[in-house]
Amino acid sequence: MAETREPVESLNGAQLRHLLSECEYADKLLSEIESILAAASSKSPFPKYKVDISPAQAKVVRDYVARIRAQTVRVLEGLGVAPSPPRIGAVHAIRTNLAFVDIAFEEARPRYMRGYGDVPKSVAPQLEGLVNELQGAVGKLDSYLAQGLGQDLEARLQRLEYTGNEILLLKRLERIITERGLVEFRSSLSTILDRFETRTFEIALFGRVSSGKSSLLNYIVQTEVLPVGVNPITSVPTRLLYGATPAVTVRFAEGKAEQCELNRLAEFVTEQYNPANAKHVTRIVVQLPSPRLRDGVVFVDTPGLGSLATTGAAETLAYLPRCDLGVVLVDASSTLTEEDLATVQALYEAAIPASVLLSKADLLSQDDQNRSAKYIADQMAVCLSVNLPVRPVSVKSGDAHLLDRWFEQEILPLYDRQQQLAQQSLRRKVGALRESVAAALQVRLEKSGPVPQRGDRPPKQVEMELRKVAGEFRKVREIAEKVGDELRDVGDGVLGRAASQVVEHWRQKDPTGSPIEEVVASSLARVAADYANVLYSALESLGRDLVHALRHAAAALDLNDAPADEEVLSALREMPRLDLGEFHLDLRPSLVASLSRGLATRLAEGKLRAQFGSAVSEAFRSYARLLEAWAAKTNKELEGRFNAHADTYRAQLERLASTGGASREEEGEIQRDLQSLEQLQQVPEVTSQLREEVL
Repeated sequence: MAETREPVESLNGAQLRHLLSECEYADKLLSEIESILAAASSKSPFPKYKVDISPAQAKVVRDYVARIRAQTVRVLEGLGVAPSPPRIGAVHAIRTNLAFVDIAFEEARPRYMRGYGDVPKSVAPQLEGLVNELQGAVGKLDSYLAQGLGQDLEARLQRLEYTGNEILLLKRLERIITERGLVEFRSSLSTILDRFETRTFEIALFGRVSSGKSSLLNYIVQTEVLPVGVNPITSVPTRLLYGATPAVTVRFAEGKAEQCELNRLAEFVTEQYNPANAKHVTRIVVQLPSPRLRDGVVFVDTPGLGSLATTGAAETLAYLPRCDLGVVLVDASSTLTEEDLATVQALYEAAIPASVLLSKADLLSQDDQNRSAKYIADQMAVCLSVNLPVRPVSVKSGDAHLLDRWFEQEILPLYDRQQQLAQQSLRRKVGALRESVAAALQVRLEKSGPVPQRGDRPPKQVEMELRKVAGEFRKVREIAEKVGDELRDVGDGVLGRAASQVVEHWRQKDPTGSPIEEVVASSLARVAADYANVLYSALESLGRDLVHALRHAAAALDLNDAPADEEVLSALREMPRLDLGEFHLDLRPSLVASLSRGLATRLAEGKLRAQFGSAVSEAFRSYARLLEAWAAKTNKELEGRFNAHADTYRAQLERLASTGGASREEEGEIQRDLQSLEQLQQVPEVTSQLREEVL
């Protein structure tokens, strides 16, 4: 007869909770025992335990741990007690620990070591670079986990509508990178996929205020989306791209983004609703279901010209958005100006092809159109040494065929050619990734002793150079903070300089010939540009140092995938400019009629301060915020582009400096991986069998 067992009800609720608590604590201690076993055999550079347990003993311990756990579960089940389900996800726990890891690395920066003595200046950049490198790795792992275990690269590959060897090769590379733990290549693979997914052709329109850019773009996209007949904000380009549903996305200097309906666009791009860009808008994207945008064409309505040429060459180049074609509109009702010539020159210096249009051609007769177009072309040939045809265009119904003809003859063919060039560029990037992955696999096969050195410098020296240049990001951030602080305080003091320019203007020119507002705006813009150029120069210098260090590292590793200057420096774009908005001043030339230069300047400054002082101070404070936000974004983008290459080089250098390689079982698998990569590279059209294997 079976023995009668005490019913579960013999234990009250408190007793059951106590029993469960003790079992949970015991299991926690068992988990710590497993951690001790793992730590004893880990490759940590800071081991907690010495290895004094043999593999056989470790197996016995694990077996006993498993047995104790199984018995615990049976005892609890016999009492009708179920273990509590886990309340904290593993991903959350890992990300929490990563946050503390990031803090630990942050406190290794030089400024946190001052209590222990001054850090040598020669060592500080290296230490900053070390922290950036470590925090970058932590950040990438955290981002990976935040995307739900994995921005699924394989799924992204499946979504791409390509059937060529590039995608087949990328699928194979994704599998090898995942299976072999080559995490340093995931960023490069993701970047290439981004290029495949967002292959667009960007056309930016430039021209003076009221030159007809908005009307022309409305005609091209066949939608009255852009406000016409108003002054646009001078620091905010508006992008028009394809979207199944019309929508507007507005980004602000503070980092937030807002989506709204098309009818609200004027709230952000016009002086009437957003004077002097008081809302701190930095970017506007308009999505439209236009057939002329469907094939990946993106049009950019840039701010109107006027004082662009006075802000300095560096700022002009930085302001121009990165585009595939720059279209410069010259108003037929006016004439070719220095601003027009400066824009064409800036496009050519940035290696961007240009197209010149004579807008509002309906205002001229056929003969006058031809004469004006020839005059503009001749002036560009004389002043810039470039031979560009000038096409008259109009959006008026009687002359709209001119715009249609230009679009069909110049834009569509150019877009097709650029897509071919983009495809060739992507093929080169995929090939470079294949070579890097193959090199990493080859290193694992070299398993007898230290891996032979490649290049003419030791791996540790090359790694040190990468770390040192990475430390310069902190320096640029400090420069941005300093420039921002100075700009906030400069507003009140610049009026003296503007007053001096006003007096000089009155003494040298016909006092009734030029509006005084232009003189003041030009003077203040030059002050802002001087500060902006300091920051731009620092970022440009950093970008060139990054490229130089990456080229050295690639040469030391016998690789040919180092980025070109433009690939890194193109991050320096869309630099904001000082925007004073529309203003009117009551200053008269009679001020200087009978006064000395100094007295006249002081009198003019006083009147400027009374009429315009608070607006100028606010404009410079606003510009400081915009410039700091732009610098932070640009610095982050530079760091991302640098690390996309540097992480791969660091991993290669680490393998070169390490000993040991693949196991026998792994060696055969790596050999097969290398052969498959070689096969995909050599065969122009892979067989259906290989295609099915990859897919």
